[in-house]
Amino acid sequence: MMNGSRKAVLRERLFRISVLLKGLDALLEIAGGIALLAITPGTIVRMVGLLTQDEIREDRRDLVANFLRHAASRFSPSGEHFMAIYLLGHGVVKMFVVVALLRNKLWGYPLSIAVFGGFIAYQIYRFTLTGGLGLIALTVFDLIVVWLIWLEYRAVKSRPHRS
Repeated sequence: MMNGSRKAVLRERLFRISVLLKGLDALLEIAGGIALLAITPGTIVRMVGLLTQDEIREDRRDLVANFLRHAASRFSPSGEHFMAIYLLGHGVVKMFVVVALLRNKLWGYPLSIAVFGGFIAYQIYRFTLTGGLGLIALTVFDLIVVWLIWLEYRAVKSRPHRS
């Protein structure tokens, strides 16, 4: 059985790790959004073709290679633009709340819970449309992060203020 201070240290470590992972995710989303703005759909089709050519040469029915080629060929400039803006917006908002949490801004805790709660709601909605199991895994992770943020918020609020 853990005593109170060891539980607090574990809670804070898990909180920090989960927030840092969210920060890394935000950086990747921002980089992905910038890349999508900089790369044309034709370039994406050529890159996917180059990356999958060996697999197709070995097996013309390769499931993954054919899926990637099909997905790349359906990429439209408007769809690419939407995805770029979505990734940038999502990444910037997520990075904003991550920075607030890492700087121990008290207002950042409820704001991050609301932001991640909105992401969770959207992911559940998307799951009902696509059935993508990755969305469930991401939603479970986000629920854990929200729970850790809530626990940390309660702990931070209960600490005596130091001047």
